Amino acid sequence: MAHGPAPIVPTDVHHPRPQFVRPGWVDLSGPWGFAFDDAMVGMHDDWHDGDPAHFDRQIQVPFPFESPASGINDTGFHPVVWYRRTFTAQERDGHRLLLHFGAVDYRAHVWVNGQSVAYHEGGNTPFTADITSALAPEGEQVVVVRAEDLPGDLRQPRGKQDWQPESHAIWYDRTSGIWQTVWLEQVPAARIRALRWKPDADGRGVDMDVRVRTDGREGARLRVVLRQGERLLSDDVYSVDRGQVQRRITLAEHDMSLGHSDLLWSPEHPNLIDATLVLLDGDEVLDTVGSYTAVRSISASRDRLLLNGRPYYLRLVLAQGFWPESHLAAPDPDALRREVQLVKDLGFNGVRLHQKVEDPRFLAWCDRLGVLVWAEMPAAYEFSVTTIQRLTREWLEVLDRDASHPCIIAWVPVNESWGVPALERSAEQQNLVRALYHLTKSLDGDRLVIGNDGWEQPVTDVVTVHDYASRGQVLRDRYADWDRLEHTLARTQPAYRVVLLAGASREDRPVLISEFGGISYDPDQRAGWSGYGSVRSSDQLLAGYQDLVHALLDSAAVVGFCWTQLTDTQQERNGLLTAERVPKAPVEAIRRITTRVSAAVPGDAVDEFSYGDYPPGGPREPSPGYRIEGAEAGPDPR
Repeated sequence: MAHGPAPIVPTDVHHPRPQFVRPGWVDLSGPWGFAFDDAMVGMHDDWHDGDPAHFDRQIQVPFPFESPASGINDTGFHPVVWYRRTFTAQERDGHRLLLHFGAVDYRAHVWVNGQSVAYHEGGNTPFTADITSALAPEGEQVVVVRAEDLPGDLRQPRGKQDWQPESHAIWYDRTSGIWQTVWLEQVPAARIRALRWKPDADGRGVDMDVRVRTDGREGARLRVVLRQGERLLSDDVYSVDRGQVQRRITLAEHDMSLGHSDLLWSPEHPNLIDATLVLLDGDEVLDTVGSYTAVRSISASRDRLLLNGRPYYLRLVLAQGFWPESHLAAPDPDALRREVQLVKDLGFNGVRLHQKVEDPRFLAWCDRLGVLVWAEMPAAYEFSVTTIQRLTREWLEVLDRDASHPCIIAWVPVNESWGVPALERSAEQQNLVRALYHLTKSLDGDRLVIGNDGWEQPVTDVVTVHDYASRGQVLRDRYADWDRLEHTLARTQPAYRVVLLAGASREDRPVLISEFGGISYDPDQRAGWSGYGSVRSSDQLLAGYQDLVHALLDSAAVVGFCWTQLTDTQQERNGLLTAERVPKAPVEAIRRITTRVSAAVPGDAVDEFSYGDYPPGGPREPSPGYRIEGAEAGPDPR
């Protein structure tokens, strides 16, 4: 059957949902009416009706009111705030109008023209309201949002947001209310509702799960077109069965011949596959959505991490995603790209998103530019039934939102026993970590899952250790080879924490130092938290960085590291960059240190030649003497 020319939906790098794009969306960022409701009288006094007299201030959305960029810049305790905005609806012509919120921290209630249209709990995940039935026939429409974020509620997932009046230690000013994009989207009644991609690297294909609203139409079909650049990979039409299409799409022959490696995604070769989905009723086009996917695999096997089936050394940097002017919200869409590019420029191949569910556009830039991501759930700090319910519900929403991003290779539901403070002794708390691990695995069995990052791990795919030793020699003494590594895990126990709990064993699982470094250098000599060791000059920072990083790169037993941290964050002055993203040492010098060849993966074999493809002269083993300019070769770990 002829389908006509293969359709294309152009990529929109600023779209708030980059893997599910329809053209013509309307950004509601900008000035909104705003009011504090410290006395919590707004509901009683019907502020939801949108009377402008109740909104005595103006705020710039999507910036939290605590931040300077919002125009409010008030970091005090204000548990309830209200927003008001007007807009004019387009001619609907049988279409529906959706109102999307990227994230509202923590609890949101939404009205349009005084009619309740949405309620959502969870400060890190999106929600959507179909507001069509609430619209006035013509003229101005009024949207009102009530956001509730109790500063002292330690049972809600809050990440690094402080519960004290002033930021202290390693916690920062709060991000309350709307902090990601609010936007309108006009959609057909019969439409594509949801989409998930899952790669199959060995089979050179992708699995696709599409949910469809058919609006009572029989015989609806879904056309799926996949391209890589100008190359057409697939163009097929599938029947819609009970509102769903699940298919495996093979993109190349099941062999290892030359030419197929360009399908695979890696930081060195971030090959993306553009996708266009068209919902059809006969020859009538009902809906069109643009997306993208990629083919890559990640696994842990025999003390190694494998990317696309080859050993791969992880060089991660810990990122808080916090800006002085806008807090957890990015100051502008381009800042997200700049952040990802900085990670790459410094020589890292990945980023550990710490205690934050990052903006989807950040993940999209990681997909495009080639940066691996460890995704982490923001912690609560009190163990209770309410905490379990909130954490589980929101974590499921995180997994649903981000599962299709090829850059994400690991999920971390809990960090450093935060929220489970008696984990070593409490069966209930151990059961929660195990439950989150297995729940995550049941929904996404192809990624790594670390039950509790850093220590006290009852279950994990990768043994992760947080070790803030201040001298490289200490790290060498602990991790130089397999014997010393095993002794460190069993006896030394960095930070005086048990690494693996009873019932959990290493069993050839790879070991990664997922936090280390933390050297504090403040070029302006401002007061702040001193970090895990301090230096007085840029040269000293560079020397300390090399001493610690090279100590781990010299280890034959450790498969990667995560340096703390990318940027200064408020009182934490231990970034490689200032809070304003100014490097504290020459970028090229940092890059040379970061990218030096590792002993655990000599020559970083994954990039010597492509997956399954042999170089001229036939197959060969990676040379343990492989060198890069200015670097010494590491020994063969075996």
